Amino acid sequence: MIQIRAEHHHDVAARERLLDACFGANRRAKTSERLREGRLPARGLAFAAARHGRLIGTLRLWNVAAGACPALLLGPLAVDPALQRQGLGRVMMHAALGRAESLGHGAVLLVGDAPYYERFGFSQGLAADLTLPGPFARERFLGLELRAGALDGAAGLVRATGQLTPAEFGLAGAADGRRRAA
Repeated sequence: MIQIRAEHHHDVAARERLLDACFGANRRAKTSERLREGRLPARGLAFAAARHGRLIGTLRLWNVAAGACPALLLGPLAVDPALQRQGLGRVMMHAALGRAESLGHGAVLLVGDAPYYERFGFSQGLAADLTLPGPFARERFLGLELRAGALDGAAGLVRATGQLTPAEFGLAGAADGRRRAA
């Protein structure tokens, strides 16, 4: 049985291995990483999927400002390569978006595969007037409103607004969930 639960600090090593397996060595060079580094995931919005005590999926959301509008940045979503295309990513997406909405968040942004994320309501149009702090593929930059009008007037640079990682945890050698996120 697969359990979707809150991420725990003891998930970090397995999460890092999973992200490496899914995204490769260059995953930390992505522009979205600039918005995550040195920050904690949004409160209550870091998820792990586990089966028989083994981490098989991860999904996190991060506080950002979409121009003048508060929003979340989704990512990364990763599922163990041996278990992909079985619906776990879809289940995790529904759990994460439902939780974000129940916590009062109004909008979510991401950089990802448009045909995959459109099934959850994401569209290029909602992110059309926004930019990221580095190179990105415009056709992969998507938005979703959890609350109608949450991205009305959203324009300009997306910037990180989430809680900073406490200094005592630093950014090097990610050894627990409060350190540098992938």
